[in-house]
Amino acid sequence: MNQKQVVSRYKREMMLSLVLYIVLLGCSIKFARPMPDSLLRTTMLASPMLGFLGAIWAIARHVRGIDEYQRQFLLETWALAAALTAAFTFSYGFLETAGFPKISMFAVWIIMCGAWATVCLARCVLKR
Repeated sequence: MNQKQVVSRYKREMMLSLVLYIVLLGCSIKFARPMPDSLLRTTMLASPMLGFLGAIWAIARHVRGIDEYQRQFLLETWALAAALTAAFTFSYGFLETAGFPKISMFAVWIIMCGAWATVCLARCVLKR
């Protein structure tokens, strides 16, 4: 499979995963939040993760399909972003013990995306 086909397949699979995520998120907010506590409610509230797992699957297939240079660059960028995220969240954990407000676990994903974008930008500007 050539690189153009790999990218096309990735975009299609990622878009389907995101659509599934959005639909399940909307349904879980509308229908599950007002329900009384139960296993069904918990399952429905966690159901958007199916779309997220689909995105992970799409990313894994994409990484397997790209050439060695792209794979190395991508994995190095993700590793640096993960390290920055770990450093920030670990540091903030200490700040929480000093009285800073607690941050939702949802913030970690936002921090990770920001770290990934920062690392990508820095690597592109520095040309490596």
